[in-house]
Amino acid sequence: MSTSSLLDRAAFWCAFSSAVAALVSIAASQILLGLAFALLLMSGTRLRLPPVWLPLALFMTGTLVSWLASGDVAAGRPQIRKFFVYLTLPVIFSLFREVKDARRLVLAWAGVGALAAARGLAQFWNTFEAASRQGRSFYEYYVAERISGFMSHHMTFGGTLMIALVMLGAFLLFAPSARGKRLCLGVLAGGVLSLALLAGFTRSVWLASAAAALYLVWSWKRLLLVAVPVLAAAVLWLGPSWMRSRVVSSFEPHGQLDSNQHRIVCWRTGWRMIQARPLLGVGPERVQARLVEYVPPDVPRPLPEGWYGHLHSIYVHYAAERGVPTMLMLVWFLAQAVWDFGRVLRRLPAGRSDEKFLLHGAIAVVLAVAVAGVFELNLGDSEVLAMFLAVVACGYLAAARSLEPAPAGGV
Repeated sequence: MSTSSLLDRAAFWCAFSSAVAALVSIAASQILLGLAFALLLMSGTRLRLPPVWLPLALFMTGTLVSWLASGDVAAGRPQIRKFFVYLTLPVIFSLFREVKDARRLVLAWAGVGALAAARGLAQFWNTFEAASRQGRSFYEYYVAERISGFMSHHMTFGGTLMIALVMLGAFLLFAPSARGKRLCLGVLAGGVLSLALLAGFTRSVWLASAAAALYLVWSWKRLLLVAVPVLAAAVLWLGPSWMRSRVVSSFEPHGQLDSNQHRIVCWRTGWRMIQARPLLGVGPERVQARLVEYVPPDVPRPLPEGWYGHLHSIYVHYAAERGVPTMLMLVWFLAQAVWDFGRVLRRLPAGRSDEKFLLHGAIAVVLAVAVAGVFELNLGDSEVLAMFLAVVACGYLAAARSLEPAPAGGV
């Protein structure tokens, strides 16, 4: 094997490991991504860009312009450094050449994700026991400090597990190799991931996962769609009281233990920022510093308890921080990915295939991220962003392989 081939293969495994490591350690993930990119360049392999590169490039350009116009370039540097994570898209797309590479990544996510989920469930049990020993309400004790697995925050934990679970679900429903032992292990991993997502108490992730599940079931067997709300109602009815309390809390905007009210304040504040600076926003990493200037005057002080470091919506936050045009580039990115994957899916023959599972899974993940993004800055987490970009790259790999002509005389 030539030196170029060895470097190329080493780059592939570094890229693969980087995507898997996002479930465990962002530091390890980014180190491996840097190695993958360096080895890819050294190998002489051509760096390929998927068709969705243009809106992403414009989003990054808009961020740069907003940063330079913000008046505080030092504050915005973390968001410029985060551009490094966007290398995940071209690196994975350049180094993953067969759909089996993407399938292996999905199965690795399922395995590592199940381990992370098991760690989270152990944390949940320890918290439950601690609340019982102290004679405190579990809901009140737990809601402020939820499970995080290997992550530093429960939102990041929920976002990464959601992507792993959605892709695993697509594999089980559409992949030809989802049979026998692999099917049993997949269902087991899916069960652990699902329990951890429920125990995570993250309502935006629950809603986003439900949207992805509805899409996958609709694409698989539409008649079964009627069973989804029945199953959800059964889980809610038979589940523990804390689960019902968490669902009910979504409709209690003045609850002291929940984030509803402070999230509304963030959205209203973001809207005032957008009105004041619609083209360039207040600048990357400047929302928190300038938030007091834009809080609506009718909001009582002190502000409702919650985190005001961002605006709890990728749409509101990026529009307020970087300008409406830049936010629309992100929407373009999401919409084009769904359009491109759906267009290829309509051309595929009936029956199971790896291309079909990857394309359906990619659409479901984009939908889930888009729904969760209404309520949280999920793509602001490097771990979630890295996994999301890897999914998009795998979707475009499947699309490219689906459109290749079959070999002459072949099947």
